[in-house]
Amino acid sequence: MTPIAIVSLMIVYFGILFLISHFVSKNNTGNEAFFKANKNSKWYLVAFGMIGTALSGVTFISVPGEVGNPENQFKYFQFVLGNAIGFIIIAKILLPLYYRMNLTSIYSYIEQRLGTISYKTAASIFLISRTIGSSFRLYLVVIVLQRYVFDFYHIPFAATVLISLLLIFAYTYRGGLKTIIITDTLQTVFLVSSVFLTIYFICSSLNLNVFEAFEEVKNSNYSKIFFFDDYMKGTYFIKQILGGIFVTIAMVGLDQDLMQKNLSCATIGEAQKNMFTFTGIFVVINIFFLSVGALLYIYAKKNGISVPTDLITGKPRTDLLFPEIAFHHLTLIPAIVFLLGLTAATFATTDSALTALTTSFCVDFLGMDKIENAAKANMVRTRHFVHIGFSLLMFLVIVIFNAINDASVVSMIFKIASYTYGPLLGLYCFGLFMKSKTVHDKLVPFICLLSPAICFLISYNSAALLGDYVIDNELIIINGLITFIGLLLISKPATADTRF
Repeated sequence: MTPIAIVSLMIVYFGILFLISHFVSKNNTGNEAFFKANKNSKWYLVAFGMIGTALSGVTFISVPGEVGNPENQFKYFQFVLGNAIGFIIIAKILLPLYYRMNLTSIYSYIEQRLGTISYKTAASIFLISRTIGSSFRLYLVVIVLQRYVFDFYHIPFAATVLISLLLIFAYTYRGGLKTIIITDTLQTVFLVSSVFLTIYFICSSLNLNVFEAFEEVKNSNYSKIFFFDDYMKGTYFIKQILGGIFVTIAMVGLDQDLMQKNLSCATIGEAQKNMFTFTGIFVVINIFFLSVGALLYIYAKKNGISVPTDLITGKPRTDLLFPEIAFHHLTLIPAIVFLLGLTAATFATTDSALTALTTSFCVDFLGMDKIENAAKANMVRTRHFVHIGFSLLMFLVIVIFNAINDASVVSMIFKIASYTYGPLLGLYCFGLFMKSKTVHDKLVPFICLLSPAICFLISYNSAALLGDYVIDNELIIINGLITFIGLLLISKPATADTRF
C-alpha cells in the first residue's frame, strides 16, 4: 500500500468524522452537550462506542505483538478476565453512587466526602494519568503513520503528531461528548470489522479455513492462556486476575473518560445495561485480538518475516509486526482494513480522552457546573481554550516519550498507570469503606505523592527485597493499599454531612 493511498484513505476517513461532527453539534455546542451529551444518550450506542475507547491502538497492535513472546503467549487473557470482574464491580458499586449524587465530574464525590484539597488532588491525578496514558496510545499509531507514510514525504515526527491532534481537535471541540458518542460508534464498527476481516485475510493467505486456523493456533507455541506454574513470575494467574480487577476499577471506574459516557445515559438502569453489554463484547473481542497475534507469528514464520526493529536502537519492535505484514506482505484490501482498524482504535480513544480532560478541568478547577445557566454561554470560549491546551500538552508528552521510549507501549502504559492511578484507588476505597472517618484535608496531597514514591522504591529494589519475585500488575494494589493506610494515619471522625 503506497503512502499516497494511505493519505487518501485518511482524508476520506476524517471527512466522514467531520460531517458527523457538523450535523451532531449543529445545535448542540453548549457545555451541557459537551459534558453530558444532554443526558439522553442511548445505552446501546454508548456500550458499542466504549469498545473503541477501551481497546485503543494498544490492543490493536501491542497485544497481538506480545503474543510472540514465549513467556507471554495468551497470558493477557487472564488480565482481560480480571477486567471483566472489575467492570461488574463498577456497574454494581460505583455507577449507583455517581447517579445518586448526579455528578458531572466523578471527582466531586471526593470533595463532598473528604474535602476540597482531596478533591483537587484526585482530579489532578486523573489529569496527569489520562494525559500520559492517552498520549502513549496516540504515540503508537503516530509511529506507524510516521514509518509507513510520513517518512516517505520527509515530514518530521513532531509534525505528524501535531497533524493528528489537530484533526482530533477539529471534530471534537464543538460537540464534545454529544459528538463522541456517535463518532466512536462508527469507529468501533471499523475496529471490530477489521479484526474479523484481518483473521479472514491471514487465514486465506495461509490456505486455512476457520476450523483449521483454530487448530493451528491451538497447537502453536503462542496459545497458552493460564499460567499456574510459578507464582514468582508476572504471568501467574492470580496476579493477572487481581491486577486486571484493580487496574479496571482504577483506570475505568475512577476515570472521568469512560465514566463520563456512562453518566450520559438517562438512568442508572440504562448505564448498568450498557456496562454489562460492553463487558461481554470486550471479553470476546480480546480473544480475537490474541488470535490475530498468533496468526501473525504463524504467518511470519512460514514466510520468513522477521520482527521489525527500532530504527534508532536496533531492538525488536513487536508493536510493528502487524503493520509490517499488513502493509508489505498482504494485498491492498487487507492493508486498508488494517489502517482503518488502527485509526479507529486509536482516535476513538484519543478524542474521548481529550473531551474527558477538558470536562474535568472545566468542572473540577473552573467550576463550570456551578455557574448559573445564564452565564454558561460565556464559558464556551473558555472551554475551547482548555481543549486546545490539552491538545498541546499531549503533543509535548508524545514528542518527549518518542525521545526516551525503549519498551513495548502496552507494558509501559500499565506500568505508569500502576503509579498514577494507585492513589485514586486508595482515595475512593477510603471514602467508600471508612464512612465513620474523614481526613485532614491538607495532608492528602502528601500521601498521594508519597505512595507512588514508595512503590517505585519497592519496584526498583525488588530483586534485593523480594528475590526472584516479579511485581507486575499487582503494583497498583500495593500503591492503593499504601495510600489507604496513609489516609488512615491522617484520619479523624467524620461528620454527618460527609458520609455517603
